[in-house]
Amino acid sequence: MEKDGLAEKRIRELASRADARGIVTFTDFLNLNEQNIFFDTIQKFSFVKGETFGGYEGAERRIAAVIPRDTQDCMSEIPWPVQCIRIVPRSPKFAEKLSHRDFLGALMHLGFERSILGDIAVADEEAFLFCVSRFSELICSELTLVRHTQVKCMVCDMSGFAWTPPTETLRGSIASVRLDAVMALGFGASRSSLLSLIEGGSVFVNGKLVTSNAYALKEGDIVSARGLGRFRYIGTGGQTRKGRTFAEVERYV
Repeated sequence: MEKDGLAEKRIRELASRADARGIVTFTDFLNLNEQNIFFDTIQKFSFVKGETFGGYEGAERRIAAVIPRDTQDCMSEIPWPVQCIRIVPRSPKFAEKLSHRDFLGALMHLGFERSILGDIAVADEEAFLFCVSRFSELICSELTLVRHTQVKCMVCDMSGFAWTPPTETLRGSIASVRLDAVMALGFGASRSSLLSLIEGGSVFVNGKLVTSNAYALKEGDIVSARGLGRFRYIGTGGQTRKGRTFAEVERYV
């Protein structure tokens, strides 16, 4: 709760600065909870509006912009302080199979704060890291080793960037399409163990905080739970002899 209060205070400061100076102000990268705090806070001000951007469509971690309403008509586009870094092994033949955790761990070990780092898209033998622009050159010079694999980094053009994360399909029977029931299928956990996560503000549906376990999911909804990951609810079809409903989810791995 203390962190939430600090986040709201920071957003209020950015809103005041944007209005006083007539400029767009930016946060660093926000997680889903911080994005919810951002939009809940920014809607309290009539003189600014807010938008978010993570470098590509579907990005989970995003930078937020506070935009003075009287400057919106003058802007052709928002100058987002985001850059994309491509990370590749120096010797692909001897490279390890590296995961999101490996890349993030290497960056944190070097002392980079999580707030300056956006999503890390891992694809085959390379990865694409979105970061706050002012740190891109430093990251490129400092990040030379991920686990035991030597890597090289270069800033790349992120326009048109698209990425589909790897997934696995899970099928099973559920009692209903309530949030806790579908989460039990998607995360392989008991409904009772998930209740504290939901009520504790750690579960998001399509990026929006949901604190009711009775929330009814719709086909295509993306559920994110802090510490567990995320999945997309595909839908239901057919029933068991005991009246339970067959459901399918696509979990991001």
